[in-house]
Amino acid sequence: MLKYEMMFIVRPDLEEANIKKVGESMKTLVTEKGAKVVDYKEMGQRELAYTIKNYKNGYYFLIVAETENDEAVKEFDRVALINEDIIRHLVVKVED
Repeated sequence: MLKYEMMFIVRPDLEEANIKKVGESMKTLVTEKGAKVVDYKEMGQRELAYTIKNYKNGYYFLIVAETENDEAVKEFDRVALINEDIIRHLVVKVED
């Protein structure tokens, strides 16, 4: 079983309900592709280390998932790249 941490930052100028909706949609996307979500955290709004797409703050989310293959991770990466509400994302494979 492969374990991944997927972190993404949502732009802060959205309504709070829309920010949570983006987080939930990414979580749903991962589960629909066959991964098991082990942990899901809304880490809240934080100041960025540097400006990203003219934003100095962002709303952080973390998804920890286990999967047999990397299909869910590839789909997460693809969607995060094209979603205009996500300003940055990172996928890390966790070694046990």
